[in-house]
Amino acid sequence: MTDTPKDEANLEDKGWATAKTLAEALPYIQQYDRETVVIKYGGHAMGQESTAKLFAADSVLLKLLGLHPVVVHGGGPQISRMLDKAGVKSTFIDGLRVTDEATMEVAEMVLSGAINKEIANWITLAGAEADVRGVGLSGKDARLITVERAVRTRKDPDSQIEQVVDLGFVGEPTRIDPQLIQGLIHADHDYIPVIAPIGVSKEGQTFNINADTVAGALAGALRAKRMLLLTDVAGVLGADGELIRQMSVAEARAAIASGVASGGMIPKLETAIAAVESGVEAVVILDGRRPHAMLVELFTEHGSGTLITQ
Repeated sequence: MTDTPKDEANLEDKGWATAKTLAEALPYIQQYDRETVVIKYGGHAMGQESTAKLFAADSVLLKLLGLHPVVVHGGGPQISRMLDKAGVKSTFIDGLRVTDEATMEVAEMVLSGAINKEIANWITLAGAEADVRGVGLSGKDARLITVERAVRTRKDPDSQIEQVVDLGFVGEPTRIDPQLIQGLIHADHDYIPVIAPIGVSKEGQTFNINADTVAGALAGALRAKRMLLLTDVAGVLGADGELIRQMSVAEARAAIASGVASGGMIPKLETAIAAVESGVEAVVILDGRRPHAMLVELFTEHGSGTLITQ
């Protein structure tokens, strides 16, 4: 069967539409040329294999367009599934997983092992023609992320007295050494670092770290132009349930204080605030399950999700 004139016209129209989109993206491509973009790829946003392949292909496209993408991944749902199989119950406080020794072993196995290497491999496969390669790392490599034990406090509901909460082997980054990452992103070859949120204390103890926190700390250390927090929601929702397109740091703090932001959105906003205050131009919280969400955010006037700036 041969194409009809109508089919040929439709294909031609699609070709012109694609060319128009590329031309419209030029100012944004120039804006991000040779700039670092840290991408937090959330556990829920990973979704199915098809979603992971699209994410990998878009990451390769960013590199070929002159950006320096650095991927930090989560893996909460995958860790939960593995813990359930092992009969280990998970407890969360303010969106952070309480991590005992057994949980820490599973978390490192899932994050630094299966997930990290799978994402790096998808990127390498997606970039095969141009020889763009994913490089899987964790914060334990080359002392990339040094941590201290995280400390959280909560008010006792009866006495209203602040009490220290023991989160176990959950760490807070105290030092980021970006030399290894800078070496990779500025190498003659095209590498995309993929980093698991595992760090070590000065004494060598392994700690699980909230992936949003790792992304924010790394974005600050790399002086990233943008940090993208890919998750499974459209962004920050207001009290009316509508998407908030843009927030200042002050408005983000108010959303946490008022309870408009709750659960897992709290560490995301705390991360965004810290990243902006450490020199990142802007942070965007967006739905990573939507195909090409990163491209829409970076290369169109429409944007996607919630933008947090100073």
